[in-house]
Amino acid sequence: MADEIPVAEMSFEAALAELEAVVHRLEAGSAPLEESIALYARGAELRSLCEAKLKAAEARVAQIVAGPDGAVTGAKPLDPA
Repeated sequence: MADEIPVAEMSFEAALAELEAVVHRLEAGSAPLEESIALYARGAELRSLCEAKLKAAEARVAQIVAGPDGAVTGAKPLDPA
């Protein structure tokens, strides 16, 4: 686990894939207790990142406005603050 990518630097897809792997390892129950605790902590970080990235994506999509003909009539830039 020493060569792990910092969670904050991961893409949504990479974080989700790693989170799935963490869940499978924990469900298998084959990891020693200390490793299981570390896996659980990493999984919590990954879950938080995925949730934040999904919320940001939802906010971006909500900024897109479609006109009656289906054409995009305006898109506001997202203020990340």
